[in-house]
Amino acid sequence: MGKTKKEDLNQFLIPHLNTIYDTLQLFERTASPTEEKVNWNDVLQMSDHLSKQATIVGMLWNGGEAPKAESLKETMESYFNALQGFLLCCHGSTVGAGPTLSSLIHLSVKKIVDSSFRLLQGSVSLYEGSYEKDKKPSIPQLSGAVWEACSSFKKVPATNITAIGRAITQVAVSMKDVLREMKEVKPASPEGEASGDNNNSDEDDDDDLGNDLSPEEMEVAQMVAEIVSETIMVIKELIRVITGMIKLENPKDNSGFVDSLEKLLKLCKGTGDQIDELGACVYPPQEIVKMKQALKIIQGNLGEVEAEVEGLKNSSEALTGACRKLRSSMKHMEGELDKRCEAEVVVEMQNVTLAS
Repeated sequence: MGKTKKEDLNQFLIPHLNTIYDTLQLFERTASPTEEKVNWNDVLQMSDHLSKQATIVGMLWNGGEAPKAESLKETMESYFNALQGFLLCCHGSTVGAGPTLSSLIHLSVKKIVDSSFRLLQGSVSLYEGSYEKDKKPSIPQLSGAVWEACSSFKKVPATNITAIGRAITQVAVSMKDVLREMKEVKPASPEGEASGDNNNSDEDDDDDLGNDLSPEEMEVAQMVAEIVSETIMVIKELIRVITGMIKLENPKDNSGFVDSLEKLLKLCKGTGDQIDELGACVYPPQEIVKMKQALKIIQGNLGEVEAEVEGLKNSSEALTGACRKLRSSMKHMEGELDKRCEAEVVVEMQNVTLAS
């Protein structure tokens, strides 16, 4: 007995899906530096073509009736060819791409592939009537998901510098959140006011987190806010330095230019983690030891950033000045924290003497 049209469509679909999946595995690694780099504008044109193919798939169902099996198969064949061509073209554009840029491209490409699979699988299941009850595929929605994925793909950065610049900018955004929190902390209310209203719930107590700092703790919070603010300034100047090197990027350059940019990003992320740690330590009971550890790591990262930028031979007086100011503020805070540690030791020794 011969195959039905439904069986024929399904058997046509599966090997094509497997082929696309195998092609997607190419993105587990970047293209070889010896390969010819595909121009990013060509990749964008391919994504536009793929979006139009998704429109054609959707138009097959506009009449309200199922299209002819042969028409659906031909349309899917054209779609798969466009998708395969897009993937190969896109992978060719990763020549010279570092981990950050490659990851962004891979993530965006996968969204296009996933939405394409759902569109084509939905078309076949709708033709077959093999979908679950109350889960009838909506071809317009599935086509729209492909359009959105292709539209989002256009926002992917085309160069390592742009990709890393954006990633470092996100670090600065997170630091601004910490700075805002530091500016919102408040000193403890006078005892009379604090005891005047005991009807607040546990939820209200949570809302008051950071509103009960002693004068000494407020001084620490202000020092942390100053350091966070100056770290953000260092990040801003670093971004200016990096974006100013756009003409230096060369896909076939083996000088370690991209490696240096990736290292700068790693150092910025590491510094961002320590800024988070500093911010968390401000809330009572303040953890001075952890603060000092965080400051030490930030200082080490700062030195490495300066050395890396100097190696790129593209430093700036503004960046150097911002680093100097941050380093001075950290040195001041370390001195203040040391005084508090010494004071705590004296108090502990006095308590031991009185106890004996």
